[in-house]
This record gives sequence, structure tokens and C-alpha cells, in this order.
Amino acid sequence: MKKLLILALAFSLSLSAIPSPTTSPDAKAIAESVDRRYNDLRSLRAEFTEIYRGAGVDRTESGTLWLKRPGKMRWEYRTPRAKLFLADGKDAWFYVPGERQARKAPLKKLDDLRSPLRYLLGKTKLGKEFDDLAVVTDVAPLARGNVLLRGAPHGMADRVTSALLEITPESRIARLVIEGVDGATTEFRFTDTAENVAVSDAQFRLSLPPDVEVVESTEATEP
Repeated sequence: MKKLLILALAFSLSLSAIPSPTTSPDAKAIAESVDRRYNDLRSLRAEFTEIYRGAGVDRTESGTLWLKRPGKMRWEYRTPRAKLFLADGKDAWFYVPGERQARKAPLKKLDDLRSPLRYLLGKTKLGKEFDDLAVVTDVAPLARGNVLLRGAPHGMADRVTSALLEITPESRIARLVIEGVDGATTEFRFTDTAENVAVSDAQFRLSLPPDVEVVESTEATEP
């Protein structure tokens, strides 16, 4: 009987040493699965909600995002007011319909939190874009089954302290939360995503009324 007890104890200890099937997912593996998902896409359309909180301001906006390889994007805001943020692969444009000015800036010098998303299709490398990428368990996901990753956006230490990415089981990005050095947060939520949709290059060119002045600068700002 004593020998049987010893064998049973040894067997139970050996089982405890086997990794559990529910072991926390690996951040690198998750990032690579996201890379594979987006690098094979030619275009993408999604509904977005942008939530800004900071300096006593709490603002929510929404609209439709279009992305197209290489490096093109269109943020079409509908609520609470219409406005456009376009990237044609070379320049970025900001315009609020009805205003007399539109702003233009070179993409290479653009300092905007939305700008890195233009590289999502075809060039995704989350492991390089975010330093110290790790799985997060202290934040609730928007939906069951989603996984959260946190990292520091590479090369943005002067503006951003961290970024939180919520990844679906299909390796899609459902949410991006960016925390600034000033404590403000900008959150993007993406829903109703459609991949490889038909989208014309004309959607990434800004057509302006003849009386609108184009103001060129090295720093494009939020419209």
C-alpha cells in the first residue's frame, strides 16, 4: 500500500509539471498571426469609433475607414460632424467640408496617431512596431475570446507611453488604445470589417471646391 501511495504521488507531481492547455498565449505568436492576416490583404474597409479622453475633454467620433495597398487610407468621419483625413501614399490631407481651408502635409513628416495604420496592409510587423510587446490580463476585452497585447510604439517615446491592441480569434485588430505622455488616451474601435473590397484610388484623392485654399505645412494637425 505504501508503494502504491508513493507511485500515485509521483504520478500526480509529474502531471503538474506538464504545461496546461490553458497556458497564457504567447505575444510573439499572436503578433505574427496578425502580421500574416493583414499582409495578405489588398484592401480593407471597417467602421470605426474614436474616443478621446484627456485635459477635461471626452469626445467620441465615428465613421468609415478604408485602407489600400500601398500606404493609402481614408478616414471618413460622419458623427458628430463630417471631416476627412486622407493619405494618398505621398501626402496627407485634412479637410472639414464647408470650411475655406484644407491642410496638406508630407506623409514622411506626419505626426499623427492614425498615420501608422496606413502600413497595416502588406507591411505589418507588430513585433518591430511595438517594443516590449506582452499579453495583458488586467484589462477586460470587448468580446470573449479576444486577446490583449500591450507595448510601447517604437520611436514615439516623446508622445506615447504605451499602446493596447485587442486581437480577435481571427487575428483581426478590434481595438487600439494609445496612452499619451500627458495621460490622455485615444481609443479606436473597429467593427464590420470587410477584406479585399473593391475600392478606387480616387477615394484617396481629395476633391475640393474651387474656393478652398490648400495650406501646406510640415506638421499636419487634426481637422
